Amino acid sequence: MLNLEKSLEAFEEAKALMPGGVNSPVRSYRNVDCNPPFIARGEGAHIFDIDGNEYVDYVLSWGPLVAGHAHPAVVSALADAAARGTSYGAPTTLESDLVRLVQKAYPSMQLVRMVNSGTEATMSALRLARGFTGRSKIVKFVGCYHGHSDSLLVDAGSGLATFGVPSSPGVTDGVAKDTITVPFNDADAITRVMTEYGKDIACIIVEPVAGNMGCVLPENGYLDTLRALTEKHGALLIFDEVMCGFRASLGGAQAAYGITPDLTCLGKIIGGGLPCAAYGGRRDIMEQIAPAGPVYQAGTLSGNPLAMTAGIETLKLILKEPEPGEADASRALTLKTKKLVLGLESAAREAGVKIQAHQAGSMFSIFFNEGKVKDYASSAASDQEAFKVWFRAMLEQGVYLAPSQFETLFLSLAHTDEDIDRTIAAAEKAFAQVKSKK
Repeated sequence: MLNLEKSLEAFEEAKALMPGGVNSPVRSYRNVDCNPPFIARGEGAHIFDIDGNEYVDYVLSWGPLVAGHAHPAVVSALADAAARGTSYGAPTTLESDLVRLVQKAYPSMQLVRMVNSGTEATMSALRLARGFTGRSKIVKFVGCYHGHSDSLLVDAGSGLATFGVPSSPGVTDGVAKDTITVPFNDADAITRVMTEYGKDIACIIVEPVAGNMGCVLPENGYLDTLRALTEKHGALLIFDEVMCGFRASLGGAQAAYGITPDLTCLGKIIGGGLPCAAYGGRRDIMEQIAPAGPVYQAGTLSGNPLAMTAGIETLKLILKEPEPGEADASRALTLKTKKLVLGLESAAREAGVKIQAHQAGSMFSIFFNEGKVKDYASSAASDQEAFKVWFRAMLEQGVYLAPSQFETLFLSLAHTDEDIDRTIAAAEKAFAQVKSKK
C-alpha cells in the first residue's frame, strides 16, 4: 500500500486553513474518495510527495509543464530574472519577446494582451466581443470550461439549446440569461440558436478541443460550421485554447483544423508553469482594448517579468528548429503520446475492459465507455466507479493521473520511453483490477 501518512496530516491541517483544504477544487481528490498526496518537488517527468513516494506525472500542473518539471533552462532564466526584480508594474521588453514567440505559432493573434490566468483571458475576450459588436448575448457549449467568471458558470436549461441557468450560487439569473448553452458537436443545435438569436449574439466561445469533459475532439466539419455561422450573423468566434494551445498542434487546434478565429485565448504553456495567460486576435478588434480603445481591462501583475521569462524559455524549447531528419518538439510529443495511448488500449483489450481513448497531439484521455464520446452527456455516461478503481490502482503503482474522469492528461518533453513502458505495465494491472470489480 502507498504510504501517505504525512500527506494525510498535511491535508487535515490545510482543511483548517483553506476551504476543503485546497485552492482549486479538483485537488481535494473528492471524486476518487481518497486523500491527495502533498507534493514536495518535481524533476523532469516525475514528482515526489512529502512521504517520499515518486510518481510519473501526467497532470503536469494541469498542462503548462510541456518541458517537464524544473527544466534547467527555465530555472536558470527565472533565477536571473528574480535577481533583477520580481515585478515592476511597468513595460519591459520581455513582454514583446513573448508576444513575438506566441505570434510565430499563432499568426491569427495580430495584437495580444497579457493577463494572469485563463479565466482573465476568457472574461476579457467576452467583454471585448460585447464591446466590439454592441451585443449582449454569448454562446457556450455544455461541458466546455472557460474559467470561473460568472457568465461562464452556466449550465444548460431544460431544452436542447436554451438560455442558461446558474450552475453556482452567487451567479445571478440576470447574468445567466445572456448566456446560451448548446451541446458540443451538435451542428443542428448551434444552427437553430444562431438562426433564432443571431442578431443578439456577440460571440461563440468554444474549446476547439474540449478538455474539461475529458479530451473530446470536434467532429468533422463542426468547427467549420461555427466559423460559417458567426460570419453569417456578424458574431465573433473565440477559440479558448488555454488547454489545447501548443498541444493539439504547435499552432494549437486552429492550425490542426485549419480554422481562423477572431479571438484566441491562451494560457498554461505560455507561462511555463507561472501564472500567465493571453488573449488576442484581429487588429481591428483588439484596438478596442484600453488604452487604444474604450473597452477596459487591466491587471497589476499582467506581463510580470517572471512569468514572461518562464514563458519565453518554454516556447523557445518547443519552437526550436529540429536537427535535420528529426521531428520538431510538437511532432515528437504527439508520437510519444500515441505510443502511450496505443499501449493503454492494448492493455484494456487484454484485460477485457471496454474503453474509449482520445488523443489530440500531446493531450489524451480514456473513458470507461462502450459507446462514442462526443459531448458532455456521453462523457458523463462513462463508468465513474471503474475510473476510481483505475485511478487508485495507477496511483498505488506510482503513476500520477488527474483525479477526475473529466480532466485531460498530458505528456511533456521530459517523458521517456521508460516512463511510458512503466505506465503501460501499471495499466495492465489496473485494468485487471477494474475487470475484477465488475
